[in-house]
This record gives sequence, C-alpha cells and structure tokens, in this order.
Amino acid sequence: MINIKKFTFNAYQENSYVLYDETGACVIIDPGMYESYEQNELVAFIKDNGLTPSALLNTHCHLDHVFGNKFVFDQWGLKPQFHRGEMKILQAIPSYAPGMGFRYEMGPDPDVFLEEGDLVTFGDSELELLLTPGHSPAHLCFYAKAENFLIGGDVLFYGSIGRTDLPGGNHEQLLQSVREKLFTLPSDCEVHPGHGKSTFIGFEKENNPFF
Repeated sequence: MINIKKFTFNAYQENSYVLYDETGACVIIDPGMYESYEQNELVAFIKDNGLTPSALLNTHCHLDHVFGNKFVFDQWGLKPQFHRGEMKILQAIPSYAPGMGFRYEMGPDPDVFLEEGDLVTFGDSELELLLTPGHSPAHLCFYAKAENFLIGGDVLFYGSIGRTDLPGGNHEQLLQSVREKLFTLPSDCEVHPGHGKSTFIGFEKENNPFF
C-alpha cells in the first residue's frame, strides 16, 4: 500500500511528493526544495520514518519542479529519471534562472530515461507512466493503479489545467492529453497535482471549465 506525503515548497508553491510503502522504500517526485529549511524538512521526514529513497522522478523539468534535484543527488546519490523529451527544458534553466532571481546549480543528467508504458517499482509497489504533453514537451504522470491515484504534475488541477504559454507548451495538445490519458482513468481516481489541492477525475470531467 502506497502512502503519500506532500510538501509545498519554493516561491511557486510547488507540490513535492514522497511515496512510500510498508517496506520502507520510497520515491521522491518533483523535489522543489529551494531554501535550506525546505531541504531539512524533506530529510527529516525521510529519516524520522526510516525510509530509503530508491528513485528520483520528475514529471517534467520546469524550474520549480527540479530545484531540489541536485540536493537529492548529493544526499542520496539518486540521479533524476524523466522523459528524454524534457532534456532541453532542463538544460535551459541556467540561462534564465538568474534573471528571475533564482540560483540554480545543475545536477547530473539521468542514466535512465522514462517512457510511456514503463513501470517504476519500489518496495512492493509500482507506478505506471502516462505521457501527457502540452504543459511541457514530454510531461509524464505517475499512476498507482492498485491504490487508484495519480501524481499529475502540471497537467490537471482542481478546476483548471496547466499553463501552456511556456516554451514547449501547446494548449490543444494539453487538452488532448487530459481527455485521452487522464479522463479514461476511473472517476474516483484521486489526482495529486503539482500545485494546489487534490481533485478527482470524475469531478474534473463534470466541472472543469476547460472541458
């Protein structure tokens, strides 16, 4: 059984997640820690719960979702895993971050790239990968089928969708991703997004103004 711990980090109020099960294995998804107290908060949770991080996963590589990638590598030796199509997004960060008032030090590139249809396993648990471009070129969502929840990144929010005015964004493609990849999930599937509160697939199908 997968447990979910949500942290809300950095100036963008980005949701970072630690998923863990009864074995003590865990994965860290979209680490957005920027300040040292945020880094300490993540480390304390993992240490206090006796967890062993086994993977660092990124839904996509916009700045606010990868602030903590290098810290996670330095702390636990985990290189990020994401879709190859996000590499250009990641590599662009050092050129624009200072102009936005942020420091950013690149961590190592992935050894492993993720593809749609892959399974990420940790402990006794697994996550299915859904390719959902539109907010970014190769955005991934992580679906826990057994527990029926989705780590959705910046694709679908409570009553809204991800912005598409950033480089690599495409509004029609994002709508298509939601309709074809997310709205086909069970209505009671809970969506844990990259910003804001969680929601449910069925609620968004009925109430989201973009659909």
